[in-house]
Amino acid sequence: MKGILGRKVGMTQVFTEDGLLVPVTVIEIQPNVVLQKKTEKTDGYNSIQLGVEDKKTQRSTKPEIGHAKKANSAPKKFVAEIRGDAMFDFEVGQEVKADVFAAGDLIDVSGTSKGRGYTGAIVRNNQHLGPASHGSGHHRGIGSLATGGRNNGIINKGRIMAGQHGGFSTTNRNLEVVKVDTEKDYMLVKGNVPGPRRGFVIVKTTTKRVKSKTATTLVDLTAAKEE
Repeated sequence: MKGILGRKVGMTQVFTEDGLLVPVTVIEIQPNVVLQKKTEKTDGYNSIQLGVEDKKTQRSTKPEIGHAKKANSAPKKFVAEIRGDAMFDFEVGQEVKADVFAAGDLIDVSGTSKGRGYTGAIVRNNQHLGPASHGSGHHRGIGSLATGGRNNGIINKGRIMAGQHGGFSTTNRNLEVVKVDTEKDYMLVKGNVPGPRRGFVIVKTTTKRVKSKTATTLVDLTAAKEE
């Protein structure tokens, strides 16, 4: 499994040569540094640990500084592991760039979803509204929590109710890479990815059976501007 770390910049749109509009998310992919290699012999599994974006020394702990020093690097703001043998050729201290992926690759993008605070059952769990007629007295309430005496009136764990919404780890799967630009350090991904703008994301090869498709050919707008 291949992977790389980046930041979500926002959404825009591009056009194919067939005239189709494609909504895409722009992901900034700065060069990742390999901070550590884990092997099945020493750690029980194979993976490489990547870090991206330098962190100020005064904001880093001594273990973070010492760990990054082994890779001749500064401490990193975002660190994550990519499991598997697909990237095991990279050595500690080496840089990984966006060209590990190419247009047409299918990927899974993981991030922390937007925090929405404390919300009701209708927004949080997509429950139905109550009767809208006058005198109903129950429009957006959670409804009955009674258990009919089956378990002494205890509310079972996992019962959908109002509460904290968003701010949890989530993954959008089977997204298509539309374009990769290593000179400007960005990647275009078809559709949306988790998290707010400037949020860190992990881009990995999809876990689905099909790993790639025919690359989409985009209209080159820069050539039109030069003319």
